[in-house]
Amino acid sequence: MSGNNLTKPDSTRWTIIKLLQWAASYLKSHDIDSPRATGEILLAHALKLERIELYLNFDQPLRGDELKAFKSLIKRRIGREPVAYILGLKEFWSLDLEVTRDVLIPRPETECLVEAALELLSKYSPSPARRILDLGTGSGAIVLALASQQPQHTYLASDLSVPALEAARRNARRHDLCDIIQFFAADWLTALRPEKSAFDMIVSNPPYIPSRVLQSLQPEINRYEPIAALDGEEDGLECFRKILKSVHHGLKPGGDLLLEIGHDQQDAVHRIAFECGYYDDFSCTKDYSGHDRVVYMRRKG
Repeated sequence: MSGNNLTKPDSTRWTIIKLLQWAASYLKSHDIDSPRATGEILLAHALKLERIELYLNFDQPLRGDELKAFKSLIKRRIGREPVAYILGLKEFWSLDLEVTRDVLIPRPETECLVEAALELLSKYSPSPARRILDLGTGSGAIVLALASQQPQHTYLASDLSVPALEAARRNARRHDLCDIIQFFAADWLTALRPEKSAFDMIVSNPPYIPSRVLQSLQPEINRYEPIAALDGEEDGLECFRKILKSVHHGLKPGGDLLLEIGHDQQDAVHRIAFECGYYDDFSCTKDYSGHDRVVYMRRKG
């Protein structure tokens, strides 16, 4: 079968199962990862069905408009557009989040940052409500996950990108979390006055990919995701320098700072933190693949 066959729906009785078989073969021939699953996800989206329903109706023929919609989705994926952007949704921490090309697609490894923050918060219970800040919130994935699990606290989330903040606000409305999260536009801590912004915890997943590496990333990343949310400048560490040199102003003495890092950046980030002189209790946890992923430190005092 060729892609052009889909433009002639009357010449073949295109059923769900035949389309799935065609899609798996066609996507595989274009080196698309997980071709069978991708075909199922896109066809379910085109037909407004759950994936399991495809197999409950495998012999159902498709109308011409349905075939056209599915072909459009397949073309986008062949162009290496990520499935999350095609669907406009990505699951993170069991939350369905709207994602647009203004925000990074939330990664599973970032859930390790959420886990580390929740573990700390659980140790403090049942202490008074704490103030928590998410720097560079993007889609709001981290702060929404935290707020969904620990709604008794007060949350703030910032991003330099106004379109990203709009997406984060929509996600907060989507999950009825608007009342406990305040979003604002800022480049790290520049919009906060230290005397009025003492936080018990600050979390962030900053850009940490060296600029020279960006063009070698998968097309799904370097063609579609916002480069500003990925680019850690020459050595991938510039955002860590900016955060660590200023974030102590916004942390209470003894306050917690958690940062997602690249798999090979623990030593460098530790060195930056040590040279700043504001932090102690530095530690690092690994992600599900065994790579260094989340660093923790506490403001001295």
